[in-house]
Amino acid sequence: MTATNLKRKASILATLLSASLCFGAQSFANSTDLPDIGTTAGATLTIDQERHYGDAYMRILRASQPIVSDPVLSEYVSSLGYRLVANASDVKTPFTFFLIRDRNINAFAFFGGHVALHTGLFLHANTEGELASVVAHEIAHVTQRHLARRMEDQARKTPVTIAALAASILLTIAAPEAGIAAITATQAGSIQSAINYTRSNEKEADRVGMSTLIKTGYDPHAMPHFFGRLADQYRYASKPPPMLLTHPLPEDRITDTRARADAYPSKPVVPVLEFHMAKARIVARYVGINSDGALDWLKRKEKSAPAKIKAAYRYGKALVYLDTKKLDKAEALLVQLQKELPNNNFVLDALSDLNIAKKTPQKAQQLLEDALKTKPRNPTLEINLANVLIEQDKNKEAVRLLQRYTHSNPDDSNGWHLLSKAHANLGDSANEVAARGELYALSANWNRAIQSFTQAAQLSELGSLQQARFDARIDQLLQQRDQFMALQN
Repeated sequence: MTATNLKRKASILATLLSASLCFGAQSFANSTDLPDIGTTAGATLTIDQERHYGDAYMRILRASQPIVSDPVLSEYVSSLGYRLVANASDVKTPFTFFLIRDRNINAFAFFGGHVALHTGLFLHANTEGELASVVAHEIAHVTQRHLARRMEDQARKTPVTIAALAASILLTIAAPEAGIAAITATQAGSIQSAINYTRSNEKEADRVGMSTLIKTGYDPHAMPHFFGRLADQYRYASKPPPMLLTHPLPEDRITDTRARADAYPSKPVVPVLEFHMAKARIVARYVGINSDGALDWLKRKEKSAPAKIKAAYRYGKALVYLDTKKLDKAEALLVQLQKELPNNNFVLDALSDLNIAKKTPQKAQQLLEDALKTKPRNPTLEINLANVLIEQDKNKEAVRLLQRYTHSNPDDSNGWHLLSKAHANLGDSANEVAARGELYALSANWNRAIQSFTQAAQLSELGSLQQARFDARIDQLLQQRDQFMALQN
């Protein structure tokens, strides 16, 4: 992101959060029936308000950050996150897990149960347990309501200080350097108070996160192993990664997590194939190295890997061959992988791409339909099937599938993009621009979204049910835009 964009987003977040403090205080003053929140953060924000701000910030991120809309990786990260949430305590909000394409090591959580992971995190985690320890830590930040508690802590200070610090909270977790610059404009005493409060939050997130990690079945030592290795690697770095700016790792914190882990029996670390396949996919497609560099890394890893996970690196090589149009090499690897892993979504997704590239999409359709009998309504399989149907000019079938898909997965840009494409192929301009309008809304581009649905209504038959549906959506979008803009007033 450019410096100009960072300043613009910082300004948006400043007004967003300044308004949130006033709104939260007013709601608290007018409420006689406070929710049971399990923390001391109720005086600043309610759970519903947190969800509202989380949704707003997620839309800003979609517009400003390289969010990875990869169906297989999204499914993997979400599956891991939901397993951990199922074993977490004090869960009071739905969770959303997503990836940002960034080689820097970082993870952050914000209002409304949103947890972001940088793709670079996969490059430094050696096991799924290590990755899970970071996700569990971020889940704890949400369940313990640390952002709201930071706001409450600062609510004891002057309004000017509140506004300045609150404006930096969400910015610092996503863009630490820009956030630190924002904080330096505030009073020195408040800075130290915020840092101390953050450090106590980090220790609490470690403790609560480790409990979640253990309940989910992971080795408790995964957390101190990852933290210790990260601290050692960047101990003398002049520019530490973003994760260490927002999650400082002083020696006592590492010692605490190690002592806590030692209180539990160690569990054998069993290599998880899906974790290594996700890592291989990220190396092949999302770290910005050329094909030769990616192949070299994958080959070296395959040579030293345990037999159980060698398939992950063969899969990564197949992706590199596929992306560089070496289809015969890709096919040889993927056919063998399919025999070994017949219902693996990583492999099925790659086979779909292969068959599209080879102009044999009907083979991919059969594979995906067979897999959906075993895993009905699976989002990765459905979005691949929709793509394959469009490639075969079976647009009516694709539309039927995608209408159901977007209803179940309204925040997935892939569904709306393909739905717009299928409608365009059918010459249905009204529904094409309506689907495009949903994409604009996901990124808080409210005016373009409303314009799209206005155009869709004009293209519809006068007085038709379709026109009425588009008009109703315009009313919804106007309300959402007003709510979003009200955060800046």
